[in-house]
Amino acid sequence: MSKVKGFLSQLLLYKSALIGLIIIIFLIGLSIYTVITIPYEEATRLWRAGEQYWLDNPRNALPSWVNIFSQKRLPETIILSTEKPQVGVSKAIVSAPGERFSIIKVKFSFRYEYDDFPSEINLFLKASFNESNPHITIYWVKPGGEQITLKSLLISRETMYYISNDDRLAEEIRGYISKKINRTIEYEAPVTLLLFAEEDNSVLKPDTAKVMKGVYELWIEGIIFETKVDLDAKLVIYGKVYGLAGTDHLRRDLSIALLWGTPIALSFGVTASVTVALIQMFIGALSAWFGGIADTVLQRVTEVFMVLPFLPLLIMISTFYKFNIWVLLAVVIILTVFGSGVKNYRAMFMQIKEFPYVEAARAYGAGNLRIILLYLIPKVLPTIIPSIVISVADFVFLEAALAILGLGDPLAPTWGKIIDDAYEHGALYKGLYYWVLQPSIMLALTSLSFAILGFALDKIFNPRLKEI
Repeated sequence: MSKVKGFLSQLLLYKSALIGLIIIIFLIGLSIYTVITIPYEEATRLWRAGEQYWLDNPRNALPSWVNIFSQKRLPETIILSTEKPQVGVSKAIVSAPGERFSIIKVKFSFRYEYDDFPSEINLFLKASFNESNPHITIYWVKPGGEQITLKSLLISRETMYYISNDDRLAEEIRGYISKKINRTIEYEAPVTLLLFAEEDNSVLKPDTAKVMKGVYELWIEGIIFETKVDLDAKLVIYGKVYGLAGTDHLRRDLSIALLWGTPIALSFGVTASVTVALIQMFIGALSAWFGGIADTVLQRVTEVFMVLPFLPLLIMISTFYKFNIWVLLAVVIILTVFGSGVKNYRAMFMQIKEFPYVEAARAYGAGNLRIILLYLIPKVLPTIIPSIVISVADFVFLEAALAILGLGDPLAPTWGKIIDDAYEHGALYKGLYYWVLQPSIMLALTSLSFAILGFALDKIFNPRLKEI
């Protein structure tokens, strides 16, 4: 116990080690939280789910904390639905006395106080009827009282009206506003801008258009030629910010992959680093202790693996066979165990096996395996701890690099997968920097923490480095 306390006190003398430990403890805590709150099966199911699952989320939305630093208050998503009691939502379906039809009236009301326009507006309808499709008319009412007829349509049992994609509606509203201000809106203004813009000369340019703040309403009025019917509606006003990490091109919440990328990166890096180091050390011990043919064979195999290009070989294997993340880990370990570390460990063991205590163990009849495991390896084990810690960063970056190249597990929510998706969909070109920066920062923090802790350990276990 006193040795452990002495080691920790010596380690904490280095500020870099303290910083590295704090970051690693934070990452471990985040991993534990992630595993408890979002089971891996649930995380992969959510990440693999198609865009239809995430339809209530805005597409390519910034993280919500951006509003803290932004001069403009960017809009958050507003969802109003008749399927649950909600302020600003009312629904009435009245059967006409003595008649075989029903009248529908649905009203959504919400206050919009943001400084920017929504990204999209969608209306989702669910109707239950026997034979006659309900006929409805949808109206939009602005804070000033202006009423705009959006669309009249026959609806099926499930109908999605993408209001922001209605080019006919955009043309009609553009003409209406142009006539009102006696000026022509020459650019193709989107519906989201036209429905929320101040109806003055500022709307003539997209950069100067102002948001009309206040209470908006959407009405649904219709008739159903049946009596036992029902209609539910959901209005989604999509914002431009969402959650702690934002969303991607499929509207997925990026916090899922950012959170689960932490335990995956740590488990991949630590498992690969420790396993490779221990196996290489054991092979080096076997080679040095037995010598002769065993030494020759093991060294020749090691030299063959050293000549083979590791990354191109791994890329070739990953191209032909699509692995999940854990099979990929096993392949990485297999391709790495006969590395240059085997020769380094062999050189150490060649000296240690001549030590008197080893000769004494051989003299009283200790077996070969006992000598290797209890006398040779424990002597070398403390000196390889720094290299194990440092190499964790290498394997974390390796997993991310394979994912970025499209060779990792395509279904696992990892940091590399986020960067790969961002690259494929032009995140930097579109100015969606958060999409790339967040996983990149997590990668850098993880690698940096293990690297600086490893360097501090190296100074402790190799006293000559203290003078450097």
